[in-house]
Amino acid sequence: MNVVGDDRAGGDWRSALWDAAVSQFEGAAELLALEDPIRERLGAPARALTVTFPVRRDDGTVDLMTGYRVQHTLAVGPTKGGIRFAPELTLGESAALAMLMTWKCALLALPYGGAKGGVRCDPYALSGRERERVTRRFASELVPIIGPSSDIPAPDLGTGEPEMAWFMDTFSMQHGHPVPQIVTGKPDVLGGTAVRREATGVGVVEVAERVLERQGRALAGLSVAIQGYGAVASALARELDRRGARVIAVSDRRSGLVREQGLDLAAIDAWREEERFFAGAPCGETVSLDDLLQLPCDLLIPAAVEGQITEANAPGIRAGLVIEAANGPTTPGGEAVLRERGIPIVPDLLANAGGVTVSYFEWVQDVEWYSWDAAAIRAELRRKLRDATDSVLDRAQIGELDWRTAALAIGVERVAAAVRLRGIYP
Repeated sequence: MNVVGDDRAGGDWRSALWDAAVSQFEGAAELLALEDPIRERLGAPARALTVTFPVRRDDGTVDLMTGYRVQHTLAVGPTKGGIRFAPELTLGESAALAMLMTWKCALLALPYGGAKGGVRCDPYALSGRERERVTRRFASELVPIIGPSSDIPAPDLGTGEPEMAWFMDTFSMQHGHPVPQIVTGKPDVLGGTAVRREATGVGVVEVAERVLERQGRALAGLSVAIQGYGAVASALARELDRRGARVIAVSDRRSGLVREQGLDLAAIDAWREEERFFAGAPCGETVSLDDLLQLPCDLLIPAAVEGQITEANAPGIRAGLVIEAANGPTTPGGEAVLRERGIPIVPDLLANAGGVTVSYFEWVQDVEWYSWDAAAIRAELRRKLRDATDSVLDRAQIGELDWRTAALAIGVERVAAAVRLRGIYP
């Protein structure tokens, strides 16, 4: 039988985002002089599941939906990563994000491999009951490959606490008892944890503050432009405001909102309760998304989706420092331009690791059936992120590397050591 397609390892999930992730990995592997067998093993996901399933809509019609779950490596522990509902989701995107999650967990010394997945759908076009049906059916499809000691999902784009509650309940019903350890990002009453909602945003600020401290600067008084105002971006905006920074811009999916003197975040939150988009908001001037990226500011924080800073718009960026709160917001071409212009990038691998770190804390609490208080979680989150930031900056200084390469080198080196020690079975 003739098979049309790419028969190389990873051929099924090749995509632009996958190629970018592999390119980053290959750079770190070359730097570390990884032996070919380990390079090949870590250069492709360990498992990739594609499922199709029917979902009944509220009007009685039935849609056939596609879902994915990719587990990058099983070498260091159970896999961990988000479940997203997005209309453009692909197997390649899931594979790329799973690989990047592996390095992120390793950088933070978390005992996880990376995973990612979700359902290709528009969550905003689904009613609440339809979202529940999609979540429960997808959870049922994943039961053979997930578990508290094998793969622990979490919320991602288009999902949140309600989806994680349905996910946990579906898995628990199939096992005859509550299994809160199966997902993180749950409501508190179902085994969730304090600080989880704001963890990624707060983590971005902790990393930014430590980077600035190492440069002899303070966060207070700096101007910050944020692309996005979802769960992560709004949390980091409030944390920045609390620590004295001046948030001059935020955005939705259509446009940005700018006020040079600093935005009134309470007024923005009130507007968002009534309106879905920023257009027409009296809180500031409406600008295009690209114009927002090119505002003069001390810190630029892309906190929306991947591929926002490109070779085309990077020449116009006027920030002193770029901090990647989103996953993969800077393309390789865009990064090359910023590097040539002397604009450093705090990579997503480090900058947005607060979410998975507190997810780890949630999982540990569920496994132990014991809860920590918010002060303890914030203190431990701060310690782990500051330690990881110091490790990256020190590695970059010693090896004369950019920060992304340094972060990748630390993560890849740790996972490669685990693969090397475990050997090959049988």
